[in-house]
Amino acid sequence: MAKIDGFRVRNYRALKDIILGKLWNMQKAKPLSAMTAVIGKNGVGKSTLFDAFGFLADCLKYGVEEACDRGGRGGFERLRAQGVTAPIEFEIYYREEGKARPITYELTIDVDNSGRPYVVYERLRQRRKGQKHGRPFSFLILNNGKGVVWKGEAEGTQDDADGGRLDIVSWWDRLMKGPRRDNESAETELVELDDRRKLGIATLGSLKQHPRISAFRRFIEGWYLSYFTPDAARSLPLAGPQQHLNVHGDNLGNVVQFMEREHRSQFQKVLNRIASKIPGIDKIDCEPTQDGRLLLRFNDKSFKDPFYAQQMSDGTLKIFAYLLLLTDPTPPPFLCIEEPENGLYHKLLETLADEFREHATGHKGGSQIFVTTHQPYFVDALSPEETWILEKGDDGFSTIRRASEDADVTSMVDAGLPLGGLWYSDYLDAR
Repeated sequence: MAKIDGFRVRNYRALKDIILGKLWNMQKAKPLSAMTAVIGKNGVGKSTLFDAFGFLADCLKYGVEEACDRGGRGGFERLRAQGVTAPIEFEIYYREEGKARPITYELTIDVDNSGRPYVVYERLRQRRKGQKHGRPFSFLILNNGKGVVWKGEAEGTQDDADGGRLDIVSWWDRLMKGPRRDNESAETELVELDDRRKLGIATLGSLKQHPRISAFRRFIEGWYLSYFTPDAARSLPLAGPQQHLNVHGDNLGNVVQFMEREHRSQFQKVLNRIASKIPGIDKIDCEPTQDGRLLLRFNDKSFKDPFYAQQMSDGTLKIFAYLLLLTDPTPPPFLCIEEPENGLYHKLLETLADEFREHATGHKGGSQIFVTTHQPYFVDALSPEETWILEKGDDGFSTIRRASEDADVTSMVDAGLPLGGLWYSDYLDAR
C-alpha cells in the first residue's frame, strides 16, 4: 500500500515551514513511520497540521478556491501565514509500495489580481529506474495551468538541474515550433487547463495514459480524515449497506449492514474482538428492523437486556467506530485522526495506540496512520521514532522535531521510562 515518506508545508497559518520525514533532497533523513503521532501543547498548530492534509484532499476534490472556504477556513488570506506575502506550498514524498521509486508532488497556491486563489505551480517527479542519486525527472509540470506531461512511464525531463522552476513558456514555444530533444518523444504532451483553480492531477489523473498521475490521484482520494462525533454515530440512517465509514461516523449502521452482508462468516468474530477491547461490554450483536436496518446492541455484563448504540456513552461509541474502521477489508491508504483520546477512559488509550500500530504495521498492508494528541497516556504507548513534537517559536510560527532526535530521551525510553511520562515531566521540551 502507498505510504508517505515525507511531507512539507509552507506558509499555511502557523506552519511557515514544517518538514516531517524524508524528502527527495533530504536522503539522509528518516522517512515517516507507519504510525506517526504529533504531540504538543494547546495552540501550537496540531489542528492546523491535521487540516493541512484535509485542505490538500479538498483541493483535489473541489478545487483550491472552494477548499479555502470549506470547513470554516475563511478564505485564502486567513490561511496564509500572518505577515507573509509568499504563496502557500506543499510537498509530498511518497511511494506506491515498499520498493517502488518515490514520487514527489509539489503544489503552489496564490491569489490572482482579483484576489481569488489559483494553482500557480504543480509538479510530479521521480528518479529513473536504477537512478539512486541526482535530481528526479519531472513527468508533470504545470505553471499557471499550462505545461508539459509525459505519458505512461516516460521518464520526463531534468532541465531544472539548478533546482529552479522550468520556463514553461520557453518549453511551450520550443515544442510547438522547434525540433524535439531525445526526451521529448511522442510521449510528451502539451496541456493547458481551462480552470486554473483546479488541480492538474484531478484532470490528468482521470486519463488512462497517465498511470502514475492516476495512482497519485487515487492515493489522495483514498485519504480518510476522521471528524467523528458520537452524536452523529447515534443517528439512525436509512437502510442500505455502505462499505466505508464516513468522516463523521453517521453511517455507522450502514457500515455494520455492509459487513454483515458481505463478510458474514467473519463479522461476528470482528464484533467479539471489538467487545473484548471495551471495558464492561460482554458482547456486541445486531438486531434487524422491519425496514431493513441493523441496530447495534451492546450487552453490558451487569444487565440482562442489551443497550442500543443510541444509549451508549460517547467513549464506547468512539472506540467501537475506531476499531471497526481498522477492520475495513479495504482500508484507506492514509488515516488521519485528531485527538482520539477525547471522551475515552485513560487506560483505554494505550490499547487504542497498540491497535493503531498493529493495523499500520500489519502484514496485510494496513493504513498509514497519522494522529495528533495531547494526552500523555496515549504517548506512553509510542516510541520516540513515531513521535513528533510541535512547538511555537518566538516568532509565533510552529517548529517540529522528532523525539528520537534527542539521544537522552531515546536512552531513557530504552531504559523503560514511558515517553508520555517524560513529556509530562517536561523532558521533551526544547532546550
